[in-house]
Amino acid sequence: MIRFTRAVRSVHHVTAVLMLVCLATAAVLYVPALAETVGRRHLFRMIHIVAGFGLPVPALLGWASRAFRDDLRRLNRFSPADWGWLRGRDRRATVRGRGIHPVGKFNAGQKLNAAFVAGAILVMLGTGTILTFPHPWPDVYRTGATFVHDWLTLAIFVVFLGHLWYALRDPGALSGMFLGHVTPEWAARHHPAWLDEKVDSRPVSTRNFGGPGEPPDPSGNTEEGKGDLSPRRS
Repeated sequence: MIRFTRAVRSVHHVTAVLMLVCLATAAVLYVPALAETVGRRHLFRMIHIVAGFGLPVPALLGWASRAFRDDLRRLNRFSPADWGWLRGRDRRATVRGRGIHPVGKFNAGQKLNAAFVAGAILVMLGTGTILTFPHPWPDVYRTGATFVHDWLTLAIFVVFLGHLWYALRDPGALSGMFLGHVTPEWAARHHPAWLDEKVDSRPVSTRNFGGPGEPPDPSGNTEEGKGDLSPRRS
């Protein structure tokens, strides 16, 4: 089943590459040992500036895609189910292969990550503009911009590593982002409410219904595992 269109995946990939370039060049510019080893500071500074100012471009171009706008709308909405997912310690628990939390297309962690990245890009653009063109700004602005820019870079690096770590632990999520599609079984475990949306949007003749009061079984077998109602870890 389709999870992300090519346009959505392109925005994600290009933004990730630009962010990685910014982090790598920042390390060369700010870590003395790396600066001495690599050299060519002016070149890396120019690459850093170009990549930094280019960060919002993929999202601006992606706005032309209806799928991208729909994903932004989903990311911008925080529901009671998201708060329950954040508070719960059983986020990966399943019953008959289905997640016990009614998670939509994006879970609360993904929404918070997207909000942080969007805010960080705007702040880095603002502070980076002051640092790149310092002459019109008073000393207090330049000092504050340097402080915010440096510490936010460190925060972005930590969040980037955390995002990468979670992604590498989930082959299903990687398939959705790199190939665009996921299996119904994966969707049932991690995003059951989104799977229900997909099932409800299909023609009635192609749906697979369980018994009364039971959710649709994405595997196509409504009998398997009916006797096991205990939560389990996927």
